[in-house]
Amino acid sequence: MGLAAVVLGIAGCNTVPVTGRKQFNTLPAGEEMQLGFSEFGKMKNSVPINRDPDLNALVQRVGRRIAAVASPDMPNAQWEFVVFESREANAFCLPGGKVGIYTGILPITRDENGLATVMGHEVAHAVARHGGERISQANAINTVGAGLGIAVSGSQYGALATAAYGMTAQLGVALPHSRKQESEADEIGLVYMARAGFPPATAVEFWQRFAQYNRQQGKSTPWFLRTHPLDDQRIADLQKLLPKAQVQFKNP
Repeated sequence: MGLAAVVLGIAGCNTVPVTGRKQFNTLPAGEEMQLGFSEFGKMKNSVPINRDPDLNALVQRVGRRIAAVASPDMPNAQWEFVVFESREANAFCLPGGKVGIYTGILPITRDENGLATVMGHEVAHAVARHGGERISQANAINTVGAGLGIAVSGSQYGALATAAYGMTAQLGVALPHSRKQESEADEIGLVYMARAGFPPATAVEFWQRFAQYNRQQGKSTPWFLRTHPLDDQRIADLQKLLPKAQVQFKNP
């Protein structure tokens, strides 16, 4: 049996909404949410919060629309939307519905549609329970690694075998799975923004702008070391998903 099969399991423990993918996730949902609440509290205490009323009204307005369509898939969510002062072009959604938007990404989002693309993607991570899945995967990898370490202890090739396992686990399991989660969040987020009344085609426009931003920043990590899909691949995948999302588009 291959390493990926050992780590991720033959059958998943949960089913991801929208995509229907079976996932290996041994972390209880309640525990996962509490971790999200705790980390979000730390963020609010350590990172400056933007208080611009117009900007916050925009984020709240878009966030509530995305949350309304995502809530059936995460009924116990305690939604909260906070704008953090940071030059980083990023956003996140922690388990339980805690959404953070960095001001550094706003020049790229530009408008409601761009913001909905980002928020839909981040909310999708929480709904799909990607955080708990990563923790479960890491625990499984560590368990297998510990077993291997015991098996080869005392061997002249023990250190080499352990190092090879670590590299294989990272390049062959963890990073590919991270890219898969990002692609899944793109798909779920596209559906959510369409259901919330944001034109799904504008998601492609946002990711094109984000790709241009990455080029300007000189980001060129080799594809096999990336946690996210290549920008061109991500855009192409979204374009293929547009017909599926367009069917669910509801003009408010």
